[in-house]
Amino acid sequence: MDLVKHIEASQLRTDLPEFAAGDNVSVHYRIIEGSKERIQVFQGTVLQRRNTKLDETFTVRKVSNGVGVERIFPVHSPNIEKIEVNRRGKVRRARVFYLRERSGKSARIKERR
Repeated sequence: MDLVKHIEASQLRTDLPEFAAGDNVSVHYRIIEGSKERIQVFQGTVLQRRNTKLDETFTVRKVSNGVGVERIFPVHSPNIEKIEVNRRGKVRRARVFYLRERSGKSARIKERR
């Protein structure tokens, strides 16, 4: 069992910022198409963070051309170049799924000072 924990610890990332549900983040994700590699930025609101250690994931939602797009990223993925926290959101819960039903002004989240 110690071997599993040792290997898992070597895979964990420590270079990522602190962020939580309600925060607006830009995820710079490395995409490989054939032999080419590029960085794609996905900017949106974090809906949730779930699990712990290597299994940890977070869901980011953005509205693109009037259509809501959600994407789930593994926190410790080597394909994540960097995560930038643009705004810290003031929310009172760990999962802000109520944003899915809202649009316009009611979908705004106040900024945490």
